[in-house]
Amino acid sequence: MTTAWIPLLALLLSAALSAGLILRLMPLLRRYALARPNARSSHVVPTPQGGGIAVVTALVTVSGLLAGAPEVGPRDAWTWLAGGTLALAVLGAVDDLRPLPALPRLAVQILVVGLVVSRLDGRLVPEIPVWLERGLATLAGLWFVNLTNFMDGLDWMTVAEIVPVSAALGLLGLAGYLPLLPTLVAAALLGAMLGFAPFNRPVAGLFLGDVGSLPIGLVTAWLLWHLAVAGGLAAAILLPLVYLADASLTLIGRAARRERIWEAHRGHFYQRATVNGLTVPGVVGRVFLANLVLAGLAAGTVMRPSWPASLAALAAGAAVVAILLRRFAHPRQRQPEERHP
Repeated sequence: MTTAWIPLLALLLSAALSAGLILRLMPLLRRYALARPNARSSHVVPTPQGGGIAVVTALVTVSGLLAGAPEVGPRDAWTWLAGGTLALAVLGAVDDLRPLPALPRLAVQILVVGLVVSRLDGRLVPEIPVWLERGLATLAGLWFVNLTNFMDGLDWMTVAEIVPVSAALGLLGLAGYLPLLPTLVAAALLGAMLGFAPFNRPVAGLFLGDVGSLPIGLVTAWLLWHLAVAGGLAAAILLPLVYLADASLTLIGRAARRERIWEAHRGHFYQRATVNGLTVPGVVGRVFLANLVLAGLAAGTVMRPSWPASLAALAAGAAVVAILLRRFAHPRQRQPEERHP
């Protein structure tokens, strides 16, 4: 019997549960969880945040229920992922309501990511010691958790990133290139984000909040690890390349200028794009299209694996992202006005 029904059902249930929970929670979020504009905000009116509560609840609930199907296999990996996801959601919820100091926040993230990494299956680089590989994986996971949070600063930005990435992972899983559990989790994540998307469309009536962005970063990093271990290392780099490049280059630039890299700011390429003349839909639309191209390149490296093909795809993906970020970083040229006799 085919197992395709499991991720497909996860997609539908997760989307419905996410949207339904948002409708139920919205009055409470408007009352208790308003994000007020400040110098670093992209919004101009107080807007409720906390949509991540519904996204994470839908993701964990639906994936947990369907992970019990005999076809999925042992639930240990899901249990550790779900625990880490919920722990980061709690951390994010507290930070949304009352901002925490950077050091305690980072300490909790290191603990959670380290525990999830310690339970990962498979080896990515068998030639190095396990402790070194796990240490590097923890650093990568920690960075991915934070960069997802950093990049969640514009209406629909996280939707434009996570929907193509999770959809690509789900499709690769349905095609047999990923185990069933990661495929199920990817489908549940996709559904949860689709349920949230209508409420976050520009001009957003609801923000994801740290309660959503932190755990979404963890789950996405977990999924990309499984893709890399399954032989799709190039694909695991290509799929999140927009986020990786924007966040990493911004961090390097801020560090070079001796700025406090842990403080909120508006220096990301996607944020500068709105200052330079692009509309919010124009920015997220370009990010979405770039992610579709990256997903196609990633799929090609998985379905036709070879070093030359992977290197060519990585070079093409880097070029796509470089063009995108360059466009974001430069002011939009105004068209000359027509002169009439």
